[in-house]
Amino acid sequence: MKLVVGLGNPGKEYEKTRHNIGFMVIDKLSDKLKVYDFKEKFNGLLGEANYKGEKVLLLKPQTYMNLSGNSIIQVINFYKLNVEEDLIVVYDDMSLPLGKLRIREKGSAGGHNGIKSIISHMGDKFLRVKFGIGQSQDKDKIVDFVIGRFSKEEEEEVSKVLVHTSDIIMGMLDGVSLDRLMQICNKK
Repeated sequence: MKLVVGLGNPGKEYEKTRHNIGFMVIDKLSDKLKVYDFKEKFNGLLGEANYKGEKVLLLKPQTYMNLSGNSIIQVINFYKLNVEEDLIVVYDDMSLPLGKLRIREKGSAGGHNGIKSIISHMGDKFLRVKFGIGQSQDKDKIVDFVIGRFSKEEEEEVSKVLVHTSDIIMGMLDGVSLDRLMQICNKK
């Protein structure tokens, strides 16, 4: 069983913002996996698919970013999942240029509050897919930047990379080696 989590904030006001890129990836994955029924469970929206004989759970925590770990740990504990082997977390990363992807198996939070919350609940060894959103030009307006929407020009790039990101995660579900997937990400 795999649990794929997209980080974001609940509510219409946060839809399609930089900080909700994880939710957007989950939406692309739900199309690929034909998951159209998300239920309110574990302080999140949880969808379930059967992919090549394995159960795949898709989760959008509804706890707000800073408490994402609260939702995820409930799912981990309920299904008795192995954090290092079964969890994939997708989230926005300001340290990467717009549209750049990085895969990591462990590490620090890098200032991301959602990742800080997850680490506080289950340690730093879990698979991450970081989606670059670029950096704010004004360091005093970082919050406005991350909860801001993409420009029309950026939306085109984001749309392409959302498909690419969902393809990368499907590769993970297919058992493609992380080394190979990292090579693919580094080319984009």
